[in-house]
This record gives sequence, structure tokens and C-alpha cells, in this order.
Amino acid sequence: MPKDVRAIAALVKPYADKRVLIEKKLISYFEDVQEFLVAQSQTGDIIGCGALHVMWDDIAEVRTLAVAADYQTAGIGSCILTALIERARNMELERIFCLTFEVDFFSRHGFIEISGMPVGIDVYARMLASHDEGVREFLDLAAVKPNTLGNTRMILELNQTP
Repeated sequence: MPKDVRAIAALVKPYADKRVLIEKKLISYFEDVQEFLVAQSQTGDIIGCGALHVMWDDIAEVRTLAVAADYQTAGIGSCILTALIERARNMELERIFCLTFEVDFFSRHGFIEISGMPVGIDVYARMLASHDEGVREFLDLAAVKPNTLGNTRMILELNQTP
């Protein structure tokens, strides 16, 4: 919800400062707010968030998955990711991509590391036209490598059970 955007941005900021998540301008969160799910504490504070960004007709990306430091071991990240996976299934998508430092976490949810081209040449050519940094990272373009050095590209095939 738009009322959650500033709390989402504040939650993500420490991770962006450490270059664990991509830094975004506040306007980007407002523009993409419909992609987000949030977790709230009993007092109503936003303690976790994650987004599902559709990239093509069969694939989406998990973005901006973050949990407040005090709640790191409470399973909130898993709950958010599970809900995002279910959202993707409801949208009849076939795959979910992520770019992450948290390889073990995503592996536990069925994601596997990928290399090479995750889409066909025709789709690749069409996706190149996107100005979205996430799409550029997904395509593994050299131009964005310095911004995300060390991240692992992972994918989940939704027709398989994790």
C-alpha cells in the first residue's frame, strides 16, 4: 500500500548502504508499490518486505526481499518468499529469478544457481530494450556487473516442487 512505502524504504536502506540490495529512489518504491508484500509486527511496524516484478510472459524476479535485523531468525523472509512464489503461480508464471548474496536461503526454497542465457535469443533481444536494471542484471549484461559483483543469479522452476 502507498502508506507503507516510506517504511519499506527505511527497512531496505541499511541493506542498500551495505550494497546487499540495490539502492532505489523513493519514487521507485511508489511506482512499484503494487509489487510488494509486507510483514508487520504486532504493533503494525513493517518488519519485512519483498516484491515480485514480472519481466516477461513466463518469468518474474523476486526483488527487495528484506527483514528487519531484530526479526532475522523468525522465518519472516521465508513467509514473504513463499507468498511471492504463490503469487507467481497464481499469475501462471513458469519461473522466478533472483540476484542474491543469500544463496543458502534461496536454495532452501528450491532456487538453483544459473549461468549462461536463461531465455531464448528472441526474448533476450526484446528484453535488451528494457531500461530496468533488474532486467539488465537478469540478462547478465557486463554493463551492470560492477554494481552487483558477487551476487549469484538463481532461478526457480515453478512446475517443479522445491
